[in-house]
Amino acid sequence: MTNITTLALADGTLNPGGIIAWLLVGLIAGFLAGKVVEGGGFGIIGDIVVGIVGAFIGGFLAQILIPGDYGFIGSVIISFIGAVLLLWILRLVSGNRSRV
Repeated sequence: MTNITTLALADGTLNPGGIIAWLLVGLIAGFLAGKVVEGGGFGIIGDIVVGIVGAFIGGFLAQILIPGDYGFIGSVIISFIGAVLLLWILRLVSGNRSRV
């Protein structure tokens, strides 16, 4: 049975721990993705949201490519990859809008 702190996707499981760990994973992944993808970060809350959404995207892709249990560090890496993909897609869709 899957609890609220575990994201189970077919054979893969992102299981960094409790809600604080999910927020920490989201913050780390979103912050790093904001630094890698052109355009900068989104502040603490924005980075957490990008990181958590990235965890769902990365988790979906990881269960297809490398099923298993990833632990905390693996969850951060997979979330980071998903967050980079999310930001890349958002930048692609939004075009080159200048920030005010």
